[in-house]
Amino acid sequence: MKVLLLDTNHPLLQAGLEYLGYHCDEDYSSSKAQIEEKISQYDGIIIRSRFSIDTNFIDKAVNLKFIGRVGAGLENIDTDYAETKGVFLISAPEGNRNAVGEHSLGMLLSLFNKLNKADKEVRQGKWLREDNRGLELDGKTIGLIGYGNMGKAFAKKLGGFDVDILCHDIKPNVGDKHCTQVSLEVLQSKADVLSLHTPETPLTTHMVNANFINSFSKPFWLINTARGKSVVTKDLVEALQTGKILGAGLDVLEYEKSSFENLFTNNNLPEAFHYLIKSEQVILSPHVAGWTVESNEKLAQTIVDKVKAKFC
Repeated sequence: MKVLLLDTNHPLLQAGLEYLGYHCDEDYSSSKAQIEEKISQYDGIIIRSRFSIDTNFIDKAVNLKFIGRVGAGLENIDTDYAETKGVFLISAPEGNRNAVGEHSLGMLLSLFNKLNKADKEVRQGKWLREDNRGLELDGKTIGLIGYGNMGKAFAKKLGGFDVDILCHDIKPNVGDKHCTQVSLEVLQSKADVLSLHTPETPLTTHMVNANFINSFSKPFWLINTARGKSVVTKDLVEALQTGKILGAGLDVLEYEKSSFENLFTNNNLPEAFHYLIKSEQVILSPHVAGWTVESNEKLAQTIVDKVKAKFC
């Protein structure tokens, strides 16, 4: 059984597959077309987000038995078509859910306490204590959209605070001891904070638009560690300007390339992005919420474990 590794990952992923008896080849630089010329030789693929696995690619992978994506979602894979071909699909949300939960909490606390603003000012010799008076999380209502691995991890982290946690999910009966499942309307009527934990799907793409934002009863804070295309940046900026959104922590951006490895390849930055990078109400990070030293290892081990459970 041969496996083609298309992205670099923690070394234990290759070592674990080889221990299970697989022969692993690495190809981190060939074009997609070049990969397609030889993919028929392989029984398995390991990928992050280097390129999309579409119908044409799958048709050429005539011996393919599994695709392992070292990440939480499978949006760069035509999952429906792969399944019709009998290809087993593996993702690893268990591997980075804790990291995402911690990053979400860190962003929220940083926003509430104006840590980025205060740090920058002190470095400039400014000692503005009243201007940097923060807010406490206790007493707030936190609304989560999406209550799978990532949403549950964030809710668990919030368990040490005196907060109400609500979630909305397209799946029924996902609430637990950490979080009460409610309708979207109830969440929008009560939330002081909205945190997104959804995959990229037709339902979630551009979900957070002007109409969605204005349906909230109160001004609120936004955290997005999920997918950048869930938020219409122009509408987010307008809401920040009017005070409908009080602040935003964004680990992901609408403008990201599908590989997640690049943002802009030229200097034509959208006007809305110019606002984000200058705003003291916004904290940005480069799609690293699930990108910790520990999650790198756990993601790899999760893929190995799932391959073993299915095929060994």
